[in-house]
Amino acid sequence: MPAEQSGFAAAWLLVLAACCLDRLVGDPAGWLHPVQLMGWLIRRLQRRAEAWALDRPLPLRAAGVLITLLLVAASAGAGWLLEQLARHLPLLGLPLLLLALASALAGGSLARAVRQVLNALPDLEAARGHLAWIVGRDVSRLETAGIVRAAAETASENAVDGLFAPLFWMLLGAWLGAASAGALPGPLALAWAFKAASTLDSMLGYRHGRLRWLGTAGARLDDLLTWLPCRLVALSLPIAAGRPQHCLVGLQLALAEGAADPSPNAGVSQAAYAWAARVRLGGINRYVDGLRAKPILGGEHPAADAAAVARILRLSDRLELLWLGLSGLGALALTHQP
Repeated sequence: MPAEQSGFAAAWLLVLAACCLDRLVGDPAGWLHPVQLMGWLIRRLQRRAEAWALDRPLPLRAAGVLITLLLVAASAGAGWLLEQLARHLPLLGLPLLLLALASALAGGSLARAVRQVLNALPDLEAARGHLAWIVGRDVSRLETAGIVRAAAETASENAVDGLFAPLFWMLLGAWLGAASAGALPGPLALAWAFKAASTLDSMLGYRHGRLRWLGTAGARLDDLLTWLPCRLVALSLPIAAGRPQHCLVGLQLALAEGAADPSPNAGVSQAAYAWAARVRLGGINRYVDGLRAKPILGGEHPAADAAAVARILRLSDRLELLWLGLSGLGALALTHQP
């Protein structure tokens, strides 16, 4: 069997194991997470950039580009080095590579965090406390309906950011690494490159103060790297919902309804889940800098309740299995080629 074919099958099995580990363990409390290291580096680079550029837009934009290039290259390079360690010293490198791959996925931790919010109800203070960890909006005045809607929206939006986008890049990296016998970036290198862009967007991608210019490069790169996985989710989600004949319709609806959202991906992701789970999302959200009107998605469906949130989480579970199953069939087909 050619090395490329067996290499992709082995890499796919490693990605499968990482997905299982993510679901079973998630991010253990007290463990140093790669995103924490990325965040530490971003803060140091941000302080240096702002001290040099002050309030000058052009230097801030240039510094933002440099920060983005440094962080993404360092993250991808660290992933590639760990892949080389696993290739040449498998007894040491493979367990580390598995843990690192699992750290790039947030399917399990997202599901547990969302369920914590729902399980805390009807205790509003406890539910708000759990919710504040996973949403950016002001939760201090939310009542039960607002808490449940926020949980549904973060479950649908972060399914792409936290699970399907890194999984897409992992699977692509598994093929690239196998096809090049390890010379090109593999699953961890691409997954960590995506996580670096996502972390940059989370920390610097705001439209106020110096971040209007400093965070532009990271935010745009995150949009770019999430664009295709987000649309693949919208295309394949109807299959997970038991309506495979509506794949193109689901994609078209998600693109049409999500277009009103300022983000090129968040609205599409939420609209896809709103249609697949038959729930209404969107409305007025309160943030620290004021109120924002988000587009109404799935307006013909009932408002979010606990059952709708559970449907969204089940859809993500099924869709993850679908993606793994289809990619696994591809790996199996490759291994049986002459």
